[in-house]
Amino acid sequence: MLVHLWGFLYSSYFRFWLKWLWRLLTGKCELQRVFEGAKEGARRTLGIERSLGSSKSKVLRNALNADETEIEKCVRDVMKEKKIEQKDIRFKTNLHMSLLQITGYKKLYLDVENLRKVTYDSDNEEHEEQLIELWNLLMPHENLKARITKQWCDIGFQGDDPKTDFRGMGLLGLVNLVKHYTNEARQILSHSNHPKLGYSYAIVGINLTEMAYSLLKNGALKSHLYNMVPGLPQMEHFHQFYCYLVYEFDKFWFEEEPESIMHFNQYREKFHDKIKGLLLDYDVILTLQNTKKP
Repeated sequence: MLVHLWGFLYSSYFRFWLKWLWRLLTGKCELQRVFEGAKEGARRTLGIERSLGSSKSKVLRNALNADETEIEKCVRDVMKEKKIEQKDIRFKTNLHMSLLQITGYKKLYLDVENLRKVTYDSDNEEHEEQLIELWNLLMPHENLKARITKQWCDIGFQGDDPKTDFRGMGLLGLVNLVKHYTNEARQILSHSNHPKLGYSYAIVGINLTEMAYSLLKNGALKSHLYNMVPGLPQMEHFHQFYCYLVYEFDKFWFEEEPESIMHFNQYREKFHDKIKGLLLDYDVILTLQNTKKP
């Protein structure tokens, strides 16, 4: 109760006067102080995001929802609103970069969400081609005997028609499996066939797609992406994070040595908590090292 009361009083009253006092003492607005006090990346961009989002100025708040094509105008408007000289190139460049990252993150989420909403359609040639591509990437030396076959279980699907396994994550689940780094994917598929500690490669992959999606949706991936991408985060960066999850989960699974696959959900949540903990670090970057693109 006291925490909520303090939060209300701070955001409604104290924060305004504190900002006013700091501006009086330093001669600089909060945005300028963030740029000078935080290094490039998540610390800076998250600070700018908080400052703009909590501002009473509509001009500043609207900057968070600008389209990529509107960012330059938003920068000028913010500088005018905060009475910062337009010739301050350093501030202008830094704000432009932060707004690119902020708006880019939102656009990336929408792109990922739209792909997730696409239901796998066996009558869609493109969908079918991607599914066959997945088989060829993982099993290059074994021909698929039919479209519906028990062979799909060899790469970790539950039955003889993989389309039923994509219901939760839609086409996003398939695209992530296809976009995985090929050499690493084959290596992990081999691990997944372990006689004692084996697991269903494709099903686990779809589960990890859901994990990556949820972390993106709730904003937990901001630190990682703001540190990793000095501009607009793209779909490829989401795929790269997925690849990291698959690789790290495989290591985690074998280190934990679960009693059986029946305990998968328990270990999945433990792994999820581990990743969420890593993402709390403002300086975090979670990528595979020394890997080639798919």
